Amino acid sequence: MHQKQYDYAIIGAGAAGLQLLLKMIRDPFFKEKSILVLDKDEKSTNDRTWCFWEQGETMWDQLATKTWGQGLFINLEQTIDFDLEPYRYKMVRSANFYSHAKGELAKAENVKWVKDEVVEVNDQDIKGSSVNYHADHIFDSRIPPAFHVKQDDYHSLIQHFKGWFVKTKKPTFDPETFTMMDYRLKWQDSTSFTYVLPISETEALVEFTLFNDQLLMDDEYDKFLRRYIATYLNLFEYKVEEVEQGLIPMSDFPFHKYHEKHLTKIGTAGGWVRPSSGYSFKNADRYSTMMVENIKKGKRPEKGIANSRFRMYDSIFLNVLSSRNDLGEEIFTRLYTKPDIQSVFRFLDEESSLTEDMKVMFSLNRPQFWKAFMNTLFK
Repeated sequence: MHQKQYDYAIIGAGAAGLQLLLKMIRDPFFKEKSILVLDKDEKSTNDRTWCFWEQGETMWDQLATKTWGQGLFINLEQTIDFDLEPYRYKMVRSANFYSHAKGELAKAENVKWVKDEVVEVNDQDIKGSSVNYHADHIFDSRIPPAFHVKQDDYHSLIQHFKGWFVKTKKPTFDPETFTMMDYRLKWQDSTSFTYVLPISETEALVEFTLFNDQLLMDDEYDKFLRRYIATYLNLFEYKVEEVEQGLIPMSDFPFHKYHEKHLTKIGTAGGWVRPSSGYSFKNADRYSTMMVENIKKGKRPEKGIANSRFRMYDSIFLNVLSSRNDLGEEIFTRLYTKPDIQSVFRFLDEESSLTEDMKVMFSLNRPQFWKAFMNTLFK
């Protein structure tokens, strides 16, 4: 096996890897730098859907399948209708994102995309399944093995879900309003809810989601989806055109400790997923921009990305839900009824002030939160 030389290597062509790559090839600083992208898949099919909120029109609007300005939060006692202005909630399907990224990469002569599975990384050397590579700096989206070993000093849950893209013959959905969380149907005493994203009057993604530590049998997700669609959407004639399924780690595991001199962890492996919500797409946008600026200034790529204040909030949240998963509905109900939705978005985007943070945290006023706060502060 021979070795190929590059200035930069990106392991994993997901949201994090490709957003970082796009930022690099759009910046003249990297024009003469050779960049390698390694992924074991072609990245040509729709394997996931990313949703996020942002203000105004951005480059993502051209890739968005749908955007919404109105949202709903529902439980057995109330329905909260919120206006997102000046934000809009946006859906980007991965197939569109991959196609867009590949279109830009085709014009970049300094980028080499290789379909290969990484076996091992040792300092600046990458061992592939058939070829070895060398890079001055490596961006790695593989999760550290230590994450999978249960430890008592961090909290972890799993956001796991299954969704159906359904199509009806008759107008059924309000395409201008999405349902962020509907708690009327839950799995046991868990933090579980249904998510509805109407694409048109006859099309929607209906997804059953859980924030806990126990995966369900595959047919259990289907049972909840069928029951929700029949009971709460009053739908009996529809076609399931596509199925989406996945899981996202929600953890305060110290991913930031696994950076090395010539290697920077990115994506989930770099702590880019907000543990309290599972949202990651806009974080990948924001953090990859920060990394490019750091590189241009001669700094470590990951400098300034791990915000200790917000990591502490996430740790508190996970501490509570790990010990009392049944409190999820109450926690999120308080979150969406006490502060306004714009404050919540700023908080989750790590753009809020300390005063706004306290407003959000006080809205979740429960003994478990204050106990978790003290445990986190003094551990």
